[in-house]
Amino acid sequence: MWDVERSWTLPAYEAKGGYQALDKAFAMSQDEVINAVKDSGLRGRGGAGFPTGMKWSFIPQDNPKPKYLVVNADESEPGTCKDIPLMMANPHVLVEGVIISSYAIRANKAFIYIRGEVLHVIRRVQAAVAEAYAAGHLGKDIHGSGFDLDVVVHAGAGAYICGEETALLEGLEGRRGQPRLRPPFPAVAGLYASPTVINNVESIASVPSIVANGAKWFASMGTEKSKGYGIFSLSGHVQKPGQYEAPLGITLRELLDLAGGIREGHDLKFWTPGGSSTPLLTAEHLDVPLDFEAVGAAGSMLGTRALQIFDDTVCVVRAVLRWTEFYKHESCGKCTPCREGTWWLVQTLARLEKGHGSEADLDLLLDQCDNILGRSFCALGDGATSPISSSIKFFRDEYLAHLTQGGCPFDPARSTAWAGQEVPA
Repeated sequence: MWDVERSWTLPAYEAKGGYQALDKAFAMSQDEVINAVKDSGLRGRGGAGFPTGMKWSFIPQDNPKPKYLVVNADESEPGTCKDIPLMMANPHVLVEGVIISSYAIRANKAFIYIRGEVLHVIRRVQAAVAEAYAAGHLGKDIHGSGFDLDVVVHAGAGAYICGEETALLEGLEGRRGQPRLRPPFPAVAGLYASPTVINNVESIASVPSIVANGAKWFASMGTEKSKGYGIFSLSGHVQKPGQYEAPLGITLRELLDLAGGIREGHDLKFWTPGGSSTPLLTAEHLDVPLDFEAVGAAGSMLGTRALQIFDDTVCVVRAVLRWTEFYKHESCGKCTPCREGTWWLVQTLARLEKGHGSEADLDLLLDQCDNILGRSFCALGDGATSPISSSIKFFRDEYLAHLTQGGCPFDPARSTAWAGQEVPA
């Protein structure tokens, strides 16, 4: 769809078979749709990789309260850039996925929660929803099926923490975005204390193709435990950064070939497989299959498949410090390990980056990470520690070089996109 002229419009989407999966889904029972998604092997594309169909089946249908579908479109982790391009280029595949998913879990109200800063995306999705209403794809008695659905596009207030599903629910209900204590889990008591399914944009956008082409078609791609395809976002020091759709299990080496390789004259130094909250990997991991199991076995996480590529001009200490400053700023402050821990991590890292302190500060950093990891209220604290502990593991000598040389041994200008180019007077 992305290569079609005005791909975001309803005529362009329908010309490619858009909204045909809807009638196929309505010809199935709700449980049959859930079982099809289960059989496809679709796992959550938002980072955790939890089986989507299984999550849907957790909704207690004997609960008399209304059921809700909430789409988590609060994409805001450094390096993660797949959902926003998807919503810009093809918002109708998300809308169709929302309708089918809502039908499956018997929800008559759905919410698309979009990060507040991306106003152009909010407007595009709102326009797509309006087009769907006008065409009879949303509203009362959709396609004569007897199924009713209303969709609300909600603009968040711009908090990274609202990417955590229960903090998102808090924000959606009009409160400060902070994670909730679980249990109860959202499937039992989520939005407005009612049964709720929360899925990532890409997860829901994958549903129409599964219904249209069959579970076996989707399951034929990927690996044994990580089935299907996904969007891999390559950014940083590659010749052609962008979104690459490929089966799970593809390697970074193959993706770099598609992206034209590392920028000329430089070598790969380190990279993130799933955004800045995942442990770093190095050039020795070029051939690790990018699926949930293999990346986990390599000591990292597939996460959102946000592959940030850094070449040999980048100071790993500086990069990790910038990420940590982000997590300190975005901590909601609800729990002490994250609120205080991220502040102390920044202090220690900033001191090391300036060449102050001693080698003992590396052990201090690791000790601070140990006191945050597994002890914070949600995964934000855990994610903040990942690049630090992994960078010390792979680049301890680089940390020490800052101390022996009395400052950063790297020229930050060399890592910029315009490095080596003449600047006009």
